[in-house]
Amino acid sequence: MPKLLLAFPDWIGELAKSLEIDAAALTRDLLRVAVIWVGCFAAIRLVRAVTHRIERAVDDGDDAMLTAREQRGRTISQLLRSVTRVVFMLLGVLLTLDVFIDIGPLLAGAGIVGLAFSFGAQSLVKDVISGFFYLLEGQFAVGDIIEIAGKSGVVERMTLRMVVLRDLKGSVHMIPNGAITTVSNMTRTWSQAVVDVGVAYDTDLDRAIRVFQDEAEAMAADPEWSDRFDGPPEVAGIEGLADSAITVRTLLRTRPGQQWSVQREFQRRIKGRLDREGIEIPFPQRTLHVRYPADGSRGAPAL
Repeated sequence: MPKLLLAFPDWIGELAKSLEIDAAALTRDLLRVAVIWVGCFAAIRLVRAVTHRIERAVDDGDDAMLTAREQRGRTISQLLRSVTRVVFMLLGVLLTLDVFIDIGPLLAGAGIVGLAFSFGAQSLVKDVISGFFYLLEGQFAVGDIIEIAGKSGVVERMTLRMVVLRDLKGSVHMIPNGAITTVSNMTRTWSQAVVDVGVAYDTDLDRAIRVFQDEAEAMAADPEWSDRFDGPPEVAGIEGLADSAITVRTLLRTRPGQQWSVQREFQRRIKGRLDREGIEIPFPQRTLHVRYPADGSRGAPAL
C-alpha cells in the first residue's frame, strides 16, 4: 500500500489532506465515480449504436419516399436516444452522489419536493403523458406531414414532451404534446389529390368529362409518374355550378405525400389538353342588361 500511495497524483494527496480523509479512500471513490460515468457513457453509445442499426434495418434504400416501416423505425430511434440520454445522465448523478453521501434521505426529500413541483408542472406532465400515447398508438411518425395546433409541416422529431414540425417555408414549429387536440395526418397509407377545373357553360359536358378521364389515365400510365399513383384516377363529375363556370372534379389517389406533385402536374397537363381540344376555362364575367325608357327619351339607361 505505501508504494501505491507514492503513485497517487499530488493533487489527490492535497485534496485528501484538506478534506481530512484517507488518500486511498478518496482514490477509490474517484475511481468508482470514473467507472460510473464511463459505464453511463458506454450505455448511451451502445443504445445509439442499436438505434442506428434499427434505422439501417428499416431503410429500403429509396430516399425519395419514406415507408411506414422507415418512419416507425426513425421515430423509435429518436425516442430511445432522447430517453436514454436523460435516464443515464440522471443515474450517473445519483450514483456519483451515493459514492460520497447517503442519498436515501435526499431521495425522500426529493420525493416531497417533486410532489410539490408536480402541482406547478401539470402542463409538463400532460405533455409527457400525451406524448407517450401518441407514440404508443402510432398516430403519426417522423417523416409524416401533419397538421396540429394550427400548424402543418413535416414531423422532424418527436419526444415525450413535444413534436417538431418544419413547414413549407422552412420555419420550425415546436409544439408541446399537451397542446395537441386533433391530428390531421396527410400521409398515412395513401393520399389523394382533388383537382377542380372550371369549364364554360356552353361546353359539351360528356365530351369534357371524357377528356379529363383520358388525360388522367394517360398520366397514370406514364412511366415517370405511374409509381406515384396508388390506384386508378377517377373523374367524379360535376362538382358545382359557379357564376362563370361548371366545375369538373378529378380524384387522383396517390402514394403518401405525392398528392401535391401529382396535382401540380395534372393541372399543367389538363390546361394544355383543354387548349388543344378547344374547351374553354372561363374567367369570371358578368352580364349587364341595359334598359332604356319606353318613351324613347335619351335619358340615362336603367341598369
